[in-house]
Amino acid sequence: MKQEPTPHKVLPYGKQTIEDDDIAAVIDVLKSDYLTTGPVTAQFEDAFSKEVEAPFAVAVNSGTSGLHLAMIALGIGADDAVIVPSVTFLASANCAEYVGADVVFADVNPKNGLMELEHIQKAYNEHTGKPIKAIILVHLNGQTTDIEAVSQFTKDNNLYLVEDACHALGGEFISKHQKTHKIGNSHYSDITMFSGHPVKTIAMGEAGILTTANEELYNTLKLARSHNMQKDPSQMLNKELAYDTDGSLNPWYYEMHEPGYNFRCSDIHCALGLSQIKKLKSFVQKRQLLVNTYLELLPDLSDFLAPIEYNNHGNFGWHLFPVLCNFDAMGLSRKALMNKLSEYKIYTQVHYIPVSSQPYYQNKYPDNNLPGAMEYYNHVLSLPLFPSMEIEDVQYVIKTLRDILHGQ
Repeated sequence: MKQEPTPHKVLPYGKQTIEDDDIAAVIDVLKSDYLTTGPVTAQFEDAFSKEVEAPFAVAVNSGTSGLHLAMIALGIGADDAVIVPSVTFLASANCAEYVGADVVFADVNPKNGLMELEHIQKAYNEHTGKPIKAIILVHLNGQTTDIEAVSQFTKDNNLYLVEDACHALGGEFISKHQKTHKIGNSHYSDITMFSGHPVKTIAMGEAGILTTANEELYNTLKLARSHNMQKDPSQMLNKELAYDTDGSLNPWYYEMHEPGYNFRCSDIHCALGLSQIKKLKSFVQKRQLLVNTYLELLPDLSDFLAPIEYNNHGNFGWHLFPVLCNFDAMGLSRKALMNKLSEYKIYTQVHYIPVSSQPYYQNKYPDNNLPGAMEYYNHVLSLPLFPSMEIEDVQYVIKTLRDILHGQ
């Protein structure tokens, strides 16, 4: 007779942690005079830039908008190509398509899903189409590759570097000289992009945050996120409409020198972000504690699954906890394992289907051969990881896996 699952709380693969002070912060904005982009957005941007030690930060309405805006600010267009890892979320590649550029998919390390320097070099050297103008470097799961080496490659080849750090807020990169850089300080890149999606390290509902050390890029990002509405008196072209007879700027006046977008982030979302950013350190520490607990317990299941390969490039802010599964040894398909875990209220996910295998990209770039990406995809499974989990929850996940796998 089938044994009934032991009662336990629901464990999704990821989940936001929202507390009373977060709710109170949002309510305060709802009672204020500003709901869309206003003073709280500016406060959040200031707090975020300080947290990641970047000179400038710009909040937008989603991570996807942020990546799109990065392409616009860097002048990427129809005559260009952009290198992107195959294992990432759709937006990392789509942002290049939005501006008419071609996507050059690079392979990844099959043991951790990261696009490393060797994969970038191969993609760059084998590409024969439009000139490559930028690289989007994804810090998958929260782990970074050797940003310093990739940055040097971009400098040597006159390329832009964008860090897609949606998974990596709160992490640090350690240089070859053992100097620590917070992810997002843009020491090695032109722009870094973060996400405020609920399952990310801080939750904002939906949001993206771009950081840069380049003031010109910062000004371009700010303008383009709000229709490119220019209000700087020194930039006005139509003097007759712009100025009163006394020579002062008309207070209602603005100009648009080229079309922009409505990518603004609201004060409602930024109020939640401002409250959450104060908890970033504790969130990262709790995630690391849970990861450490998983790593201590996983050897018991080494015949069936193992953690991804970790590198020594930094102190990481883990967003996901992926494992690599030997489904043949399990005698189960991935779907069957996920379904069995769900019976015990343990919900897992796959991060990610290689973007290069999506029908749109297969049709456009049919000759991709990315064995590392497919190997990683064929074995990866993300186990639950979020700050309100307890060590006992990790123990429950591992015990349940042990019961399922040894029961086959």
